[in-house]
Amino acid sequence: MKTFKDIFEQYSWETVKSSIYTATPTAVRSSLQKQKRTLEDFLVLLSPAAAAELETMAAMAQQISRRRFGKTIQLYAPLYLSNECQNICTYCGFSVDNKIRRKTLSGAEMMIEAAALKEMGVEHVLLVSGEAHKTVNTQYFLDAVKLLKPHFANISLEVQPLPAADYEVLHKAGVHAVLVYQETYHKEVYRQYHPKGKKSNFDFRLDTPDRIGQAGVHKIGLGVLLGLEDWRVDSFFNALHIHYLQQRYWKTRYSVSFPRLRPAEGVIEPNFIMEDRDLLQLICAYRIWNEDLEISVSTRESGHFRDHIITLGATAISAGSKTNPGGYAVAPLSLEQFETSDERSMSEIRELIRKAGYDPVMKDWDHAFN
Repeated sequence: MKTFKDIFEQYSWETVKSSIYTATPTAVRSSLQKQKRTLEDFLVLLSPAAAAELETMAAMAQQISRRRFGKTIQLYAPLYLSNECQNICTYCGFSVDNKIRRKTLSGAEMMIEAAALKEMGVEHVLLVSGEAHKTVNTQYFLDAVKLLKPHFANISLEVQPLPAADYEVLHKAGVHAVLVYQETYHKEVYRQYHPKGKKSNFDFRLDTPDRIGQAGVHKIGLGVLLGLEDWRVDSFFNALHIHYLQQRYWKTRYSVSFPRLRPAEGVIEPNFIMEDRDLLQLICAYRIWNEDLEISVSTRESGHFRDHIITLGATAISAGSKTNPGGYAVAPLSLEQFETSDERSMSEIRELIRKAGYDPVMKDWDHAFN
């Protein structure tokens, strides 16, 4: 059976890059005037030439977002289960070669963290862990989901790639969405960032969203780590991946996230600097290209940026996030994966959204609109 890999291998990184950087202002204006846009239009809207039309793009993104999703922003929070990891990833604070203290939450500790999140008003929780297959495995995730499901309206996962059968079991247990990031689609340099561990297998990770789709999971979240390679090229390949998935697993919903490299213990500096203006262009390009795509912005970003993106295309934002296992109540002082930038509380973000004239929704979209 064909997978995204068969599509991916038809494209060249350098050819895509050339097309992006040679796009003309005329092509940009043409793409913006269309009623229905293709991947080629998305490529054009990523280009340096499109930066001159950012004000127009922002206005269009706002209009499309309000028409499709209303004046509603979903709020969620991550719950980090473990920072144990068997991979070496040169950009991650959890990397196995980093000399940090490791912790995996017990069931009792999960419930303490859950109580803290419930106190914050959280109804949509994202379970996150490092990749340690012997200790933090499918059975561990299944136990966590069964323990936490009675207390939250939605549970999502951001963990290591799993077999399709495991995703089926987790889906039946109540997992609503699975997030998986390729990190970079630049296959020629991927191994440099992932020199050790199962994550070094580019093709296995590339086929992960196919396995999630085959398992019938309700929503799939994709993204690239912005700062590893050229954000314009990586984002085109991420959109290509989303387009393929939407065509093949058409009953599934899709979201995209925008993790920019943030400071963490033992990590590399970004190879490619992405300014706030670039990120705004990227978010607007996604919204204009694909009206049904959900757009999530995390606390990696500054409060200033997140204050403005609320009205310009975002459909979901995290708040009050802790990026270490036990960070809300059990072990609040250490072990983080990366530094957050927007450290405001959930209640502060809710109030900010209301002042912007939007409704902060604590559950997922199907709960909000059904």
